[in-house]
Amino acid sequence: MVNRSKCPRLSVASMVAVTLLLALVSANAAHAQTFSVIHSFSGPDGDLPKGGLTIDRAGNLYGTTFAGFLGFGWGSVYQLRPHQLGWLFSVIQVYDGQPLDRPAIGPNGTLYGTNSNMITIYRVGYLWNLSPPVNPCKSAFCFWLSNTLYGFGGGASGATPLGAHLVFDQAGNIYGTTSAGGTGNGVVYQLSRSGVETPIYAFAGSPDGATPYSGVIFDAAGNLYGVTEAGGASGNGAVYKLTPNGNGWSEQVIYSFTGGNDGKTPVGGLVIDQAGNLYGTTITGGANGGGTVFELSPNGGGWTYNLLNSFAGGSSCGPSAELTFDSAGNLYGTTYCDGAFNLGNVFKLTNSGGTWTYSSIHDFANGTDGKNPISNVIFDASGKMYGTTSIGGMFAGGNVWQITQQ
Repeated sequence: MVNRSKCPRLSVASMVAVTLLLALVSANAAHAQTFSVIHSFSGPDGDLPKGGLTIDRAGNLYGTTFAGFLGFGWGSVYQLRPHQLGWLFSVIQVYDGQPLDRPAIGPNGTLYGTNSNMITIYRVGYLWNLSPPVNPCKSAFCFWLSNTLYGFGGGASGATPLGAHLVFDQAGNIYGTTSAGGTGNGVVYQLSRSGVETPIYAFAGSPDGATPYSGVIFDAAGNLYGVTEAGGASGNGAVYKLTPNGNGWSEQVIYSFTGGNDGKTPVGGLVIDQAGNLYGTTITGGANGGGTVFELSPNGGGWTYNLLNSFAGGSSCGPSAELTFDSAGNLYGTTYCDGAFNLGNVFKLTNSGGTWTYSSIHDFANGTDGKNPISNVIFDASGKMYGTTSIGGMFAGGNVWQITQQ
C-alpha cells in the first residue's frame, strides 16, 4: 500500500545523515570539491535514474527513474525540493513504461517528457505532461496531474523516443526525436500545441543519419541540430542540421564520424554557444578508445571539426548525455565508465583562449557515491552542480548527487 502520510519525507540519504558528505580534493583541481549524495533510490521509490536532472527557478530538481516503483518495474517522475534539513523527496507520477530522459520544463512551467513504451496501449512510446496539484504536496507520494499528449503508432509517425529530451519553439510547439519509425531509422517530429504530431524529417540511413537517441536544439536563426547514433558516411554516427524552408524542413549532414580519433557513436546530444559553435560527445572511439568531446564551428558555409578531449576508458565508457556550460564558458559532463576506478566520473573542460584543459571533478568508486552515471550536469543559482548515477549507492538503485565547488 502506498504511504500517504501527511508528514514531508526527507530523502533516504537525508534521513541517514542529512546529506552524506564525501569530502574530495581533486589532484587536478585548483580548489576543493565537496561531493554529497542527496537521495539514494531503494526500489519502492524508483530504480535506475538514468535520465539526469532538470532544475526550475525555485531550485527544485526533477528527474525520472527507468524502473522499480513498488516492485512493478514501472518508471516514475520525482521531485527533490531544497529544505533547511536537507532535501524533500516526492514521487510525483508513475508511468506504465520506462522514461529514459529527464523532464523538460515547458513555457507554461509544467513538465513534459516521453516514455519509450507502454504495456497496455502505446507500445512504441508516448508524450506526457505533468501539472502540479492545486494543493501543495505534503507526502512522499503526491501525484501530479498527468495528461497523455500523443501516443506514437510506429510507421511514419515514429516509434520509441529513447532518451530524446524535448525542446519548444517560441509558439510553444514541441520538438523531439524517435529512434525508430519513419523509414526504420527514426524521425524528428513536431507536436503542435493542439496535439497534432508531424514528422518533419525521416532519417534514411547511411550516408544520412540513423537512430537518434537524443533530442534536438535550436540556434538563433531557428535551425535545428542533433546527432544520430549510427549512419553517416562511415556508419559511425552523424551530426545533422534541419533548416526551415517555408514548405517544411531540409536536412543536411554536417559531420560524419569516421570511427577514428574523432570518435564514434554520438548519443548525448548537442549544446551551442553564442557564436553558433556546436559541442557534443561520443561514447566510444577517439585517440584512446573511450569516447570524445568535440566542437563543430561554422566556417564559410561548412563546418570545422575540433577534438577537445579523448577519454581513456574502455569502449562505450564515454559521455552518454549532453554537456553543460558554466557562466565562464567551461564545459562539464559525466562519463559512464571512465575515471580513476573505471566506474564513471564528473569532468570539466576549462576553456582558456580556445585551449581546453581536462580535469576530473569526482571519480565514482561504487561506495555510497554510486557508479555509472548516464547523466547531464546542471547548476543551481549558487553554482552547485547536480546529477545522477544510474546504479550503485547505499541501496544499489542509483543516486542523486551534489557537488559544491569551494
